[in-house]
Amino acid sequence: MSPWVKLAIGAAAASAALPAAAQTVQATKPETVMTALRDAGYRAMLSKDNVGDPIIKSGAAGVDFSVLFYNCTEHKDCKTVQFYAGFVKKGVTVDAMNKWNAEHRFARVYLDDDKDPRIEMDVDLDSGGMSPGLFKANIATWESLLGEFQKAIDF
Repeated sequence: MSPWVKLAIGAAAASAALPAAAQTVQATKPETVMTALRDAGYRAMLSKDNVGDPIIKSGAAGVDFSVLFYNCTEHKDCKTVQFYAGFVKKGVTVDAMNKWNAEHRFARVYLDDDKDPRIEMDVDLDSGGMSPGLFKANIATWESLLGEFQKAIDF
């Protein structure tokens, strides 16, 4: 057997033996998102939203948040996720939301129909997903932004 064939067989065997924590995080496999959250130290409970798409309930920075799954086909084979948190807080202005958006990247904030503040951050897991390390970095970004937003609306 040639050295190249041995190398290819060895590489295939090594990648097949990866532990679950090292598997790619994919929206098509919601359990990988849940596992990545847990491996990063967050609680994570997988269920279905009111239309039947996957949803994960979690929390960070003292705030409950959801991981919503989007671009799904028949409530599975989703492509993207969105970290989402809402607050019941009156008195926050559109100007304050616009200022926050102008000063921060990666997440957006707005007031819902009841004038309560919301924060969202999209993560594109299409075309094969992302490594657990990169997903963990996205979670850290989300937690940081969530904390900063909470401070901004806590007046």
